Amino acid sequence: MARKQNHSGVRTCVIFNPAARGNKARRFRRHLDDMAAGVAFKATAGPGDAQRLAAEAVVEGYEVVVAAGGDGTLNEVLNGIAAVPGGLEQVRLGVLPLGTVNVFARELKISLNLRRAWEVLRRGNETRIDLACAEFQVHERTEKRYFAQLAGAGLDARAIELVSWQLKKKAGPLAYVVAGLRAMFETKPKTVICVGDKTFEGELVMVGNGRFYGGSFAAMPAADLRDGLLHVCIFPRVDLPSLLRCVPHLLFRQRFSEQVVQRFQATAFTMKGRGTVAFELDGEWVGHLPVTFSVQPKRLRVVVP
Repeated sequence: MARKQNHSGVRTCVIFNPAARGNKARRFRRHLDDMAAGVAFKATAGPGDAQRLAAEAVVEGYEVVVAAGGDGTLNEVLNGIAAVPGGLEQVRLGVLPLGTVNVFARELKISLNLRRAWEVLRRGNETRIDLACAEFQVHERTEKRYFAQLAGAGLDARAIELVSWQLKKKAGPLAYVVAGLRAMFETKPKTVICVGDKTFEGELVMVGNGRFYGGSFAAMPAADLRDGLLHVCIFPRVDLPSLLRCVPHLLFRQRFSEQVVQRFQATAFTMKGRGTVAFELDGEWVGHLPVTFSVQPKRLRVVVP
């Protein structure tokens, strides 16, 4: 592939799912010709492709690799960069938020407007943020996967696991509501969290590198992408009374009731399940517990406003 540069002279590669639906994706495709004059463009063809293409872009010497999509695309691109030795030092991660929720873009205060987000990339302002990591076993082999914003175990991950791909394409965010209701009425096995000499248990565990989780409300209000810590929010029980107690706080304070949840911060901790418990990273189902979480301070270079 020929070397291309944007107007600032920085070699930039944009990774995008051409099958993505929605108004933002359609607008993005309309502007491709304008953008292609300054950047390389790599189109994905299926799940996992964004990770492979991001690694390819690092090897080809690109300095900025852009995830044009939602948080799932972002996670694949991040892991593609990290898979190449020296990739995290060589490359800055860029974000064009084309997904449904775009939690990481909201955390970084990147506009959800396509033109404004593209201007952020053109200016190329860089910051360094913490890089979160999950290690787990797959077929007796240790896998390491990074995440930018959030992770979870229990109810939310089970809901993501239950989402029908066909319904997601037809109904968008409503598919997650349907899956969440299904997960609510299942037996909810406990997640056991071990940090130092302390142990916690919960039916829903949220892990935040940043404040936002699944939307625009601050599930981890004390979290900071640069504080060298992972922030954990635990629901010991997820039932109707607990949820009803949270409603006023979510409506008026945009946060959970502290009477319902438990919290801690740590640089590393482990989770295991009393039964089969799903976990997710950046809103994408990954597998089942056990998993070990850790954080590498200010390891990830990101283009921000």
